[in-house]
Amino acid sequence: MMAALLLVAIGVNAQVAFTGDEGHRVFEEAPAKSTGLDMVYVLYDSQVKQMQYTAGSATATVKWYKFGATGGAYAEEITSLERIGKVTVLKSIVPNSGYIIEEGTTRKYVWVVNYADYRLNVSRIDVVNDGDCSSATLNVQGEGDAIVYYSINGARKVLDRQLKLTYNNLVWNDDDLSWNSEVQEESLQELKPTISLPAPYCNTTFSLSGDRFLNFWGENVGVESDEYRAQAVAAVTKAEQEQKDASNQAGGSNESLLGGSAPAVITFSAYYTDAVATKEWQMSHDAEFEEIADSRNEDEITVTIEEAGTTFWRFVCSNASGECTSYSDVYQVNIGESSLQCPNAFSPGVTEGFNDEWKVSYKSIVKFKCWIFNSWGVQMCELSDPSQGWDGKYKGKVVKPGVYYYVIDAEGSEGKKYKLKGDINVVGLRHERNSETGEGAVTE
Repeated sequence: MMAALLLVAIGVNAQVAFTGDEGHRVFEEAPAKSTGLDMVYVLYDSQVKQMQYTAGSATATVKWYKFGATGGAYAEEITSLERIGKVTVLKSIVPNSGYIIEEGTTRKYVWVVNYADYRLNVSRIDVVNDGDCSSATLNVQGEGDAIVYYSINGARKVLDRQLKLTYNNLVWNDDDLSWNSEVQEESLQELKPTISLPAPYCNTTFSLSGDRFLNFWGENVGVESDEYRAQAVAAVTKAEQEQKDASNQAGGSNESLLGGSAPAVITFSAYYTDAVATKEWQMSHDAEFEEIADSRNEDEITVTIEEAGTTFWRFVCSNASGECTSYSDVYQVNIGESSLQCPNAFSPGVTEGFNDEWKVSYKSIVKFKCWIFNSWGVQMCELSDPSQGWDGKYKGKVVKPGVYYYVIDAEGSEGKKYKLKGDINVVGLRHERNSETGEGAVTE
């Protein structure tokens, strides 16, 4: 009785089959159409397999040809075939060869790989701890060369082994502002004696397993390295400027830029990987950081910048040996020179939200004092910040229309002193005068 067959359809009425060694199925892969091949078959061991083809009819003329690296144009006809009705049998498969099966005017092109000639064998994987800051190097002992086949035109192709190299690494998560450990997986087409990959940011072991053909046959192999000690360092930094709700500030800070009007309050934060041993925030007046004007070794610093001009900030971190160093992006902070202008009229209590508050227009004012008096010399209010304003009230009531006076003592970001005096015209409702204090009261 003919042994049970593993049938592989390659046509409506035609089939290729392999017999023998029924404990190991045939691995099939349909290659790219550009190869001209209908199928690539991977046999566990071609020595214990026979290959056969079932034609559409018992009277059909069937011919077989074998080709190698030179392609189908140099195929040689195979005459050592057995035929039983529709079936022709090739008892001795030539491993790692291509076959053309011709039935009438129809041709099928296949390649047969003998996995026994490419069997994966991995005995050891060692980590080379050479202090490399950018890559990790693994030395592998074993065998697992590229599994090669050829197209009908003689083009060299490789079956991907899909070896799995797994290890842990730190990956930045912007949502929770942290470095999280995640399993990384690399796929290797073939086994090489030396494997190089980006240096992980945490201590880890490397595991190598596969390949997909052994997995298919349930014979997966794998090895694990000793612990790798992280050397590489990395940091993610952020800069956030405190936004002032001051509509009267000219040239205020743009959310996409740092600086603007002084004083600028900026918080610089750094988040770094496991191997960082030393770190600091640096400030310089030149973009190349040829001279460091200030340095602080905290993870997060909040600075108040009052001087006009440009400063540059960056975060620097290193591992314990100092051989691996990471520099953050450079943050440029531009503080403009000061300006201070005072309006001469407003109308409190007339139209809410429209010209109902007296405020200076300012930029980069770092010190500010303002006193407002009525014509009797009574102080109506005192302001300590240029963003503040006078609502035209005294003791909770809107003052009467008339002329009031301001006195301002201020200083700009570049050191400019402001000594200002002037009139404020209050325009609005009629009031009655209080003869004792000179203050106004609204007449209903």
